[in-house]
Amino acid sequence: MSKIMKLVRAGRGRPQKFGRPSRAITLTLPEDVIAALTAVDDDLSRAVVRLTQPLVADAVPKPAAELTKYGDCAVIVITPVEVLKRIPGVSLVPLPDGRALISLEGHLAPPDFELKVRDVLDESDDIDARDRSVLTSVVEILKSARRTRGVNVHQRSIIVLRAPGRTPRRLQKGVALGMFCILRVISGELVQEALGVSAALT
Repeated sequence: MSKIMKLVRAGRGRPQKFGRPSRAITLTLPEDVIAALTAVDDDLSRAVVRLTQPLVADAVPKPAAELTKYGDCAVIVITPVEVLKRIPGVSLVPLPDGRALISLEGHLAPPDFELKVRDVLDESDDIDARDRSVLTSVVEILKSARRTRGVNVHQRSIIVLRAPGRTPRRLQKGVALGMFCILRVISGELVQEALGVSAALT
């Protein structure tokens, strides 16, 4: 079973609360600290996680790109790099821990995105090692997903709001909807809903 299938397949018991390994601890805190944490989130554990994300980002090295699980799904989370944002139709949605989600415009399906990333890797000689690592990791995740039986690559919309006067003409008529890649477990064969997989993908 591939690493992707192991990650996104639905297991027994409750889903991971934070999308990564966690454990319960007993913690005694002053009342004023508890009140401050509650103002951040009624769930104290979530409040602690939100407030310590900057510290975690600095203390714990993160992979160039990885899957972060929620329920029976997982999203691709990456170290943001400019070379990826220069691909037409691609935006990066920043996360609190300094990483980002990949947002694709509606016309750009995941198979097309994978091809564009491959083209950048093949045709650009001036990409530094860090950027190349991110792009290569994204390609490997997508390739593994489409080769893994029981995993489906979906697109989901996110809502993007822009301040008045700063919205590009192509977004002026409404709320901009981005698309980010999501892997979801299904029964049966691997199905590519987004325009199919190009024969050029190997």
